[in-house]
Amino acid sequence: MTDLHELCKFQIRPVDGRYLTELKYFLRNGIPSTYTEEDAFNYINGIEEEAETTTTPLHIICRSYPQDASEEEAKVINEMAATLFEYGAGWCLVDADGNTPGCVLAKRGLKHIDLYEQIVDAGVRAELLLRKVECNVEFVEPDSGDAQVEEQGAQPHVESVETETKAGCAAKDPADSQEAYLNAKLRYEKGALVTEEQNDGVMMDWETDLMKRGCDTIFKGAQVDGELDDEVAILNIGFGMGIIDSFIAEKQPTKHYICEAHPDVLVKMKRDGWYDRPNVVVLEGTWKEQLDKLLSQGNVFFNGVYYDTFSEHYEDMLDLFDVLVGLLKPHGVFSFFNGLGADREVVYDVYKNLVSMDLSNYGLSCSFENVDMSTSRLHGTSEESNDGSVWDNIKRPYWVCPVYYHPEVKFVDF
Repeated sequence: MTDLHELCKFQIRPVDGRYLTELKYFLRNGIPSTYTEEDAFNYINGIEEEAETTTTPLHIICRSYPQDASEEEAKVINEMAATLFEYGAGWCLVDADGNTPGCVLAKRGLKHIDLYEQIVDAGVRAELLLRKVECNVEFVEPDSGDAQVEEQGAQPHVESVETETKAGCAAKDPADSQEAYLNAKLRYEKGALVTEEQNDGVMMDWETDLMKRGCDTIFKGAQVDGELDDEVAILNIGFGMGIIDSFIAEKQPTKHYICEAHPDVLVKMKRDGWYDRPNVVVLEGTWKEQLDKLLSQGNVFFNGVYYDTFSEHYEDMLDLFDVLVGLLKPHGVFSFFNGLGADREVVYDVYKNLVSMDLSNYGLSCSFENVDMSTSRLHGTSEESNDGSVWDNIKRPYWVCPVYYHPEVKFVDF
């Protein structure tokens, strides 16, 4: 423990300008903004091994933020955090408890304060900067012992981008590689679709309410100036368990397109009669293959599009936006299963901002509806229930956030 770390504990109140002055003194004299408690402990005790966790000054500030902070104290603390970011503080480093600074605030019930928004903004800036530096889309790395936050938030739907150094390992994991997923055997069981070998949750029935919302959202595009469109065409990308497609079928669109690539899912679709429905068009293959063909035809346009795939990355979703703007009717509506960063609240909030920014580059606006997800079966076992958790026997949960941000995307002019 160093004087810098002690300073960030706010043991003397009020937290005033002296704290900021002292912090700047430490940083200007060469103490890194990412200097951790673990680094200090190892140095003091002559330990040469690199620390596996990273409890930074920003972590300590978030742990020590007074619940009763005055407006002036909050202002000083915000300036301290801004100064740390100016000197290179990391927004997604994890402490000994596996928490990022934003996670610490969220668990303390402090998501409403400006400091939390500051951390989210720092996350957005960092990811946008990485795109420029790498000349590629690059998001939070999975934890590989470098004390970075484990990014499983897009699982099992839209996956976060993996680094090139991990690509070789990821290629064997159906949850990380589309090629591996399409070659993996799937199993339909009660309430879930899972990979046979690893028990990855491809889709689960706890998502039913979200699929109903998604269906209702994309059908808003069926209306033109308050009147039902002459022909209503709907596209769903990723059949899975067929939950949203069942809701779509109930609304009887003129044309119901389903794009699905996995052979086991296609077999089930045939067995369940989806191929025999007169208004259903099944696009066998990946959306990248099939939608380019539709785009080339130039005569197929959709009132609504829903996207919910497995083992794809956010960079794939950005590629979808390229095609989407050419296939969506001017009054059409797009939505998707929003699992972007949903293993951590702060990462989920970063992605929320990122996706809005990225869509705006295509002339699309994105609004979000907050959906309460704090059900006992989703987040753990209730004492009053023997149902257990939905994650029982699933390799790893792909959802932990208490609120789901349900997206509605349409052209800015509509």
